[in-house]
Amino acid sequence: MSARTVSEFTLDPADSERLANLSGPFDAHLRMIELRLGVEIANRGNIFRIDGPERVVGEAEKLLRRLWKDAAEETLDESAIHLALTETGAEQLVAQDIEPQEVAIRVKRGTIRGRGVNQAKYLHAIATHDINFGIGPAGTGKTFLAVASAVEALNESRVQRLILVRPAVEAGEKLGFLPGDLTQKVDPYLRPLYDALYEMLGVEKVVKLLERNVIEIAPLAYMRGRTLNDAYVILDEAQNTTIEQMKMFLTRIGYGSTAVVTGDMTQGDLPKHIKSGLKDALEVLRNVNGISFTFFEAKDVVRHPLVARIVSAYDARDAKDAQSGPAA
Repeated sequence: MSARTVSEFTLDPADSERLANLSGPFDAHLRMIELRLGVEIANRGNIFRIDGPERVVGEAEKLLRRLWKDAAEETLDESAIHLALTETGAEQLVAQDIEPQEVAIRVKRGTIRGRGVNQAKYLHAIATHDINFGIGPAGTGKTFLAVASAVEALNESRVQRLILVRPAVEAGEKLGFLPGDLTQKVDPYLRPLYDALYEMLGVEKVVKLLERNVIEIAPLAYMRGRTLNDAYVILDEAQNTTIEQMKMFLTRIGYGSTAVVTGDMTQGDLPKHIKSGLKDALEVLRNVNGISFTFFEAKDVVRHPLVARIVSAYDARDAKDAQSGPAA
């Protein structure tokens, strides 16, 4: 971990309107920079203090000075802060071993925090990256925490829409075989997402937001041809996407949007000759700057204790098969 340092400086000329523009509503812009760069920013008027890793603090100061200049000529929003962060390249200096700041999510059911190191890292990654992957076994909180983060972003008006997506690929059944119209055919596959929303917001509010299309729950095929700005998009069960579907989904993301992709590589329902889009994305995008990957293990399971033991037993069997070949 790199040495920490403190930088104090003044942004001139003093101007309260310019300061409010730079800081954002309730200092949202400053908090965004803190999370993305792993620094702490404090100010009294136009006198600023930055505390953090030595090699990042200098870049954070340059960024604030640039934004101060921009604030005199234009109204800054979250998209402008995001573009400035991207253009400066300051995030590339953030060391991988910086201790993630604890992220507390406030929703109807109360305050949600990560249980254990991996969940804490996952929440921090979601808060600091535009595209995030959560990969691991069932019961590790991948989808639940993503939905909680999305609900908080919606409640705080950081996004305008919440879009929850699942590939309608299941073991043995085809949608055309099932009774009912398209909504009735697809809804059973999306039920886990509804359940998470009901727990976060309550049934009545979810129904109202669905009617107003503020919340949209849809099969993956509905994403084709769209550009999603100012939206929070969650792709669940991503191990059941094809390579083409995953590429299509990831290229839908627009300005002001956050995407979270969750999946379990051991529970795919695709035909054996088709490569999972999640596995392919892991190979292709692993080192792409601005995309986070969080990997969960059996120890992170927060369901019944037996679930963790079941996952461990299957993992051990799969490891044995990989070494000796599967039993006849």
